Amino acid sequence: MVQLVSGLILLVAGAELLVRAAVRLAARLHVRPLIIGLTIVALGSSAPQMAVSLQATLAENTDIAVGSVIGSSIFNILVTLGLSALIIPLRVSRQLVRLDIPLMIGASLLVFVLAYNEELTPVDGLILLAALLLYLGLLLRQSRHSARPQAGVDHTGQGLPAASSNPPWVSSLLSMLLGLGLLAFAGHLLLQAAVEVASDLGLSERIIGLTVIAVGTSLPALATSLIAALRGQRDIAVGNVIGSNLFNLLGVLGFTALVAPMPLSVSPNALDFDLPVMLGVAVLCLPVFYSGYRVTRAEGLLFLGLYLAYGLHVVSFTTGMPLAGKLENLMLFFVLPALVAFLLFSSLRAWRRQHKKGEAQ
Repeated sequence: MVQLVSGLILLVAGAELLVRAAVRLAARLHVRPLIIGLTIVALGSSAPQMAVSLQATLAENTDIAVGSVIGSSIFNILVTLGLSALIIPLRVSRQLVRLDIPLMIGASLLVFVLAYNEELTPVDGLILLAALLLYLGLLLRQSRHSARPQAGVDHTGQGLPAASSNPPWVSSLLSMLLGLGLLAFAGHLLLQAAVEVASDLGLSERIIGLTVIAVGTSLPALATSLIAALRGQRDIAVGNVIGSNLFNLLGVLGFTALVAPMPLSVSPNALDFDLPVMLGVAVLCLPVFYSGYRVTRAEGLLFLGLYLAYGLHVVSFTTGMPLAGKLENLMLFFVLPALVAFLLFSSLRAWRRQHKKGEAQ
């Protein structure tokens, strides 16, 4: 209990420090907070995932290494974005819809294709890392073309203090590193406590990776996005999630597959269910984000409901409960068709609204 409470306190403190420092750094480097959220903040949020996947791979627990990345990607979108949208509706940058979301879908599809033979080899790892370098190059190009903030105004709309009273950008960067360190340590404490409980309950490696470890390694990203949403830094709240998923899929899986002593095995259950769900969740972001360039509270509730259904299915399927079949039929024949119809309608309405606005101009 002490370990759990200490981890939660450090998690909140690290996220608060990280968001404050990220906003200051974005203002001093004259880049949008979205770029900071997609890169430095997302990379830091993915650090616990990298540590866990490498440790699991070296211990030959490859189901945990792969499953935790898949589960973390699903959790980041459905839970982190869902809870953040409940706090405050999230405005979505056009860059995310035009560049980062399609790239996240592409990264999910790439992992699915490479894992189709039930393993990820060092060559696959090199392909994933090359894709990550390409993405970072595109972000660097975007940052050079991003609008510079007006002097004396930060990205929250508040005036910056005089230059003499401001810490230099190095101080902001050091504050970010300290916040990332607190997040990593807090995530480690919470992860240890969660794994002990899951092991005592006799859960399989795949389930531990998809649920307990995936949630544990996603807690830094969750805390960062929630704090960012509370402080009104919506670009960081959303960019952190998308960037973290891209770093997890391309960086964590790529580097882990590259250095693993043997190819990473991918279970048939992951190929049949978990990877398609991960890809579907990534695709879901595109119409949701495009319809109004925001994530509303209702859509946040939708995300949380989908994750609840996913979690119930994973647990019931693993434990052999008859609920698994009923949930699967409900999702396939009722929920998914209704969801697809609703998203198509919303996207078409958003396209018509933007088309009329363009004609009026």
